[in-house]
Amino acid sequence: MAKAYDRAKEVEEFDRSKAGVKGLIDSGISSIPRFFVHPVENLSGGGCTTRVHFPTIDLGDEGSTWGVRVVDEIRHACETWGFFQIVNHGITQTTMQELLDGIRRFHEQPAMEKTRLYTREFKKVKFYSNGDLLVSKAANWRDSISCEFSDGDLNPEELPSICREAISNYMKGILRLKKKLAESLSMALGLDNDYLARIECMGTANLVCHYYPACPEPHLTLGATKHSDPSFMTILLQDNIGGLEVFHQKQWIDVPPKTEALVVHIGDLMQLITNGKFRSVEHRVRLRQNCPRVSAACFFYPSSKKRHEEYRPIDNFLSTKNPPLYRGTTVAEYLAFYRSKGQDGQSSLPHFELR
Repeated sequence: MAKAYDRAKEVEEFDRSKAGVKGLIDSGISSIPRFFVHPVENLSGGGCTTRVHFPTIDLGDEGSTWGVRVVDEIRHACETWGFFQIVNHGITQTTMQELLDGIRRFHEQPAMEKTRLYTREFKKVKFYSNGDLLVSKAANWRDSISCEFSDGDLNPEELPSICREAISNYMKGILRLKKKLAESLSMALGLDNDYLARIECMGTANLVCHYYPACPEPHLTLGATKHSDPSFMTILLQDNIGGLEVFHQKQWIDVPPKTEALVVHIGDLMQLITNGKFRSVEHRVRLRQNCPRVSAACFFYPSSKKRHEEYRPIDNFLSTKNPPLYRGTTVAEYLAFYRSKGQDGQSSLPHFELR
């Protein structure tokens, strides 16, 4: 009689090793552990070859004022796609490449250098594999290091020395860019340009640096399951490997990487406060080649003092014909539900809908 599969035990042993997915590859495996295998419905679709015009917005020089054209293009992209790519955003290609190189150095260094940072507890800087590992039905093929810039601040000495300078330089540019994007998003919503800054919905930045190791069976697993981000906004930097797909008009569409571009995602909490005017986009990552992939996603959440304050649909978007779609919630409550559910391919927003 075949021995019964003990998923919980296998997951526990993997987590206890603190070596992550890269540790599996370093051990010489030729097939992936069973808890990484995704059901067929998670893997289906994708690779759409339909010619699609992705929203790519030229922001112009960093010092210039973004005009009506940029605001209109951002509005259209947020209402129809939930994401857009930006070029001429003020962060140099050298700074972006140095971050990608730094992420790769961190994840490809000897395991003993990383394991001291491995934890599932809250830490401003931590290394882990799969944030929802203990609740997910199928794990994703990736390791991550997260760095929380609470209210925009993080002591550089807390960052790993192997990528400290790269992260610090990149985040200086991202925080400047966030301020400009917040102003443009406010105007795109027909609000005062400082509205999103006043409600402090994007005061904390959580930079999560993902590493997707080479996979011996990429057709059986994913780098990231279908999900939307729980943030207000996410700015994504990716390397040239590809694999990012967005769910648009009921199909998965491949997003080819652009060397000079950053990708901006609208998150669940932005959809909630705009009462569905701006859409949170569902996306996933496929392992397209048998080689590592690197990306850095910067998630924006409220400032620390606003973490337990309630966010609800903004009055400007409500009327007798447009009643509130969602109940109020705090970011602490939303994230608690999101994490307890895990990335199961379903959005967390319906849980907060007013029936």
